[in-house]
Amino acid sequence: MKNNQEGEFVRWESSFRSWVTPGGEPGPTGDGGFAAASGRYHLYVSYACPWAHRTLIYRKLKGLEDHISVSVVHPVMPAESWVFGDYPGSTPEHNHGYPRLADLYEHVNPGYDGVVTVPVLYDKEHDVIVNNESSEIIRMLNSAFDQCGNPLIDYYPMALRAEIDEINSFVYENINNGVYKVGFAVTQPAYEKAFRALFSALDELEYRLAQQRYLVGDQITEADWRLFPTLARFDAVYVGHFKCNRNRLVDYPNLWAYTRDLYQQPGVAETVFMNHIKTHYYASHKFINPTGIIPLGPALDFTAAHNRERLTGDSNNVISKTG
Repeated sequence: MKNNQEGEFVRWESSFRSWVTPGGEPGPTGDGGFAAASGRYHLYVSYACPWAHRTLIYRKLKGLEDHISVSVVHPVMPAESWVFGDYPGSTPEHNHGYPRLADLYEHVNPGYDGVVTVPVLYDKEHDVIVNNESSEIIRMLNSAFDQCGNPLIDYYPMALRAEIDEINSFVYENINNGVYKVGFAVTQPAYEKAFRALFSALDELEYRLAQQRYLVGDQITEADWRLFPTLARFDAVYVGHFKCNRNRLVDYPNLWAYTRDLYQQPGVAETVFMNHIKTHYYASHKFINPTGIIPLGPALDFTAAHNRERLTGDSNNVISKTG
């Protein structure tokens, strides 16, 4: 964890930034040579991590489960970062048998001294890490693998990209990363600044979602799948563990119903592992929760009726590339 002189949490930059593309042409950053192909790529994820959760949602909804394999770390993260171990839902490291994710980073980049993070998109053919930036990995999953996944679903349609990018920036700064800026602040002024920004942003989204079903109108887009993992963890973790306690998510009628709407999209519930989520945060951050006790509550019913259909006249809530 890194903080600036004011005690504010500062997030690190991702280190690997190449792109998988349909034909292996270079992407916006990094090197080329990573052509999309069934069975070639592997994801390393934590079920607890909201950034990794995005990639699991895309892998599920784009029909890529049989084409991109996955290794899942143990939810408890020691000081050296993620490890593999025996926990329900966790897996071994499938490609080399390493006990730590740091070993993979060292394997592909000897002497690596950066932060070891998930998700990781790994190329089994070339034995390299392609990318460890979740916002870029989901865009690859959205379109690069259309020859083997579902080519009809597009969560980043050309006509809406400017609006999606704008709301993504707002949500990332104030909510996705905002909860960490609250929880990892080490001075009172830094905490209060981040706290006010977080709840001001949630208030704004509550108003926005009173007018429309999703963040960008009547259809689910990338903006929604970037926000959802944070909201899914809000009451179980961020309210108590990170002191984001002005309001619970369930106190926001529209945000809470919107979260249930997304959770109930076919396949999404299968990507939510609350046991991993709570175990990771409460047992890993000993500087916040020294006892490591994992709370039994709260009781959350993500399956309750959301009644969000009233805000859209279109029953098809994803944009098709063909119309």
